[in-house]
Amino acid sequence: MIKKLCFYLKRSLQIFLCIVIILRFTIKDMFHISSVIFYGTPLPLIVLGLLILLLLVKASARKYYAIFTLVLFGLWLKNSYINTTIQDTSEALEVVVWNAYRTENFEDAFEVNGNLPDVMVLVECDAHDYQKIKEKYKNYYFVLNDDSIGIFSKTPLRIYYDTIEKIGTRMVHFTTKNIHFYAVDISANVRFFRKPVPNYIASNIKTEQKTVILGDFNMPYESRFLKNFKKKYQHAFTEKGNGFRETWFWNIPLLSLDHIWVSKDLEILNVEKIANSKSDHSMLKMYLKNDVEKK
Repeated sequence: MIKKLCFYLKRSLQIFLCIVIILRFTIKDMFHISSVIFYGTPLPLIVLGLLILLLLVKASARKYYAIFTLVLFGLWLKNSYINTTIQDTSEALEVVVWNAYRTENFEDAFEVNGNLPDVMVLVECDAHDYQKIKEKYKNYYFVLNDDSIGIFSKTPLRIYYDTIEKIGTRMVHFTTKNIHFYAVDISANVRFFRKPVPNYIASNIKTEQKTVILGDFNMPYESRFLKNFKKKYQHAFTEKGNGFRETWFWNIPLLSLDHIWVSKDLEILNVEKIANSKSDHSMLKMYLKNDVEKK
């Protein structure tokens, strides 16, 4: 009975892994159903599945599975692990983005970051003690909308629009420090197909220069639908980060769901990913060359 069960487990896992590997390197998230599978089976989980399969296959076949597993693991490391030169950030503009998990507020975000940044964007921000926090930091500027997108700035900020669409996308356009920021929060609900989302975001970006788009995209960097973003903007962590690009799940680098996209006229000095126990998302901290207001 146990032998039969192992056989069916092995065969099911083989078929499943074959499907997800072919999908990952071909159509990816082109269709709604394929996107659900693609987002749900990142390469680290595929590698884990192959390791389990190593225990179930015949000894004569294990070396082939081991080689294939090592190839996929190496491919993941090559594409996900970023290593760039750290530059001096003592005079830089500090920009932070974080998915606050609906349980954390601005004070929690300041604690995770270690200081007050120049600009901070929180998605899924908790409203607990919001008024007390504003009073405590009364020399600074806060915004918290009905969709739990929170904005903090050390300098005055201006909100241009605050919108939500049926495709599950929330956007806030604001300016501070002479930079246009677009805070984005895309729903994780699987009923929303991601294909129209990047086009919707792009249609609402009204600036070409001094532009930063940041937030929880709930779309991995490998998505087909981010192709135009990669052409037009700098992906901050890919350009100047160090470590694994993935920001989710609970400090395990499975998916790069949180992104900062920067127009090419701005100079990124460094990007840090801050692991924490308060949210299932890591925090991203970007340092921009602080001469924007002089341009």
